[in-house]
Amino acid sequence: MSSVDMDLLYPSWIGVTLTGLFFFWMASRWSPLRKDGHSLHKWQAVLVAVYSIYIAVVILVMGHSSLVSGVSLVGGAMLAMMLIRRRYVWKAFLGHIVLIVVFTVFPYFGFVLPTLRQTATNANAFPVVTYTYMGYSAVTSVESNIYNSILQNSKLSWDALSQLRFSSAFFWRATHLYMALPKAIFIVYTFRTLLLILDASKKEILQHANQDELTQLQSRRYGLIQMKEALIAIEDQQDFSVILLDLDWFKEINDKYGHEVGDRVLAEVAQALLQSLDEETIISRYGGEEFLIVLPDTKHDSAMIIAEQLRLSIAKRVIMIQYDMAFSVTASFGVYTLAHDEHQRIKRLYEAKVRREEKNPFIKSQKAKSSMSKTNDSKTPIKQLPDDICQRLICAADKALYEAKDRGRNQVVSANEMCAAKEGVTTSLYGT
Repeated sequence: MSSVDMDLLYPSWIGVTLTGLFFFWMASRWSPLRKDGHSLHKWQAVLVAVYSIYIAVVILVMGHSSLVSGVSLVGGAMLAMMLIRRRYVWKAFLGHIVLIVVFTVFPYFGFVLPTLRQTATNANAFPVVTYTYMGYSAVTSVESNIYNSILQNSKLSWDALSQLRFSSAFFWRATHLYMALPKAIFIVYTFRTLLLILDASKKEILQHANQDELTQLQSRRYGLIQMKEALIAIEDQQDFSVILLDLDWFKEINDKYGHEVGDRVLAEVAQALLQSLDEETIISRYGGEEFLIVLPDTKHDSAMIIAEQLRLSIAKRVIMIQYDMAFSVTASFGVYTLAHDEHQRIKRLYEAKVRREEKNPFIKSQKAKSSMSKTNDSKTPIKQLPDDICQRLICAADKALYEAKDRGRNQVVSANEMCAAKEGVTTSLYGT
């Protein structure tokens, strides 16, 4: 009859319980870890390692069964690949296969592995279990019972019988692995390849949505998103500068040389911006020949110097059309800086407006209905500034840009200086 090794059962229960508690603890920590990519990858590796050890021990003590192997290898790997880093899961999957093969082959070389399954060798008792769910000891015990019952009066020697039993058990076990493991590898590898294809498609879609194809700069939509996030992230004592530039006489360039040359001009100007500015600067193609540059934590004097350097860099660019034909292009710049005190004032005004709206029962009910119709996203930051703050900053820079055009082009104009000269004081984006 089949029995259980009780000395091994209790440690197995304890190990499974501790593993379950660890997984429960990891699930409770998963949301905070998502904010830190480096820490998340580290804990993913730990999670995969613990899971791999757990499955290896289960296979060892329970025996190599189709159910345990199938769920842990195929089902577990496919589910894990959708949740955590696939490189870790793929390596763990291959490690599981190696462990299964090792645990299956070891007993045939004389190694005794611990197992919960203990089978009696009574010749008159046959354990009623499925063959593929039995380990090495169960298989050899069943075959011993069968051979002893059938060949009790046979002249076949015991050594020959042992060799026959050994050969039969190893053959069927090896056949089972040979038929099952390649199928599992094929399924998981195909699923992994499918996920990689989907990732590549998603990355390509995001790249087309966030990047301007011609200039390789950020698109207008993505640039505004980055600008809003940068505004929320700046600290209390930091200024925030915006530069809007427009190429001079660009329509005449297209009319004279063709749109292909015009595209080359845009690409050349984009390269000049990328080479002159650091990675923290947000650079986007705002319109046809307009470019938006966002400079977080940059004072107005520094922004004016940067704009002047960019103007000179663009003017020095020579656009080659043919070996004997070339021309240069210039740009006009408008600069606006949101000073830290003005930034804080806008925040206070907006917070006061929000509080007034919250006290208004009609507006409060309308907002409640609107919030119920939208999906709740925990990653969305709490709004601290008006929705149109970015457009107002750009509008201020745009007025300075058109002033630069009126003054003869190829120059830098400060919107802050324009406001001060017009009204005698620094004006506010949202009035007094």
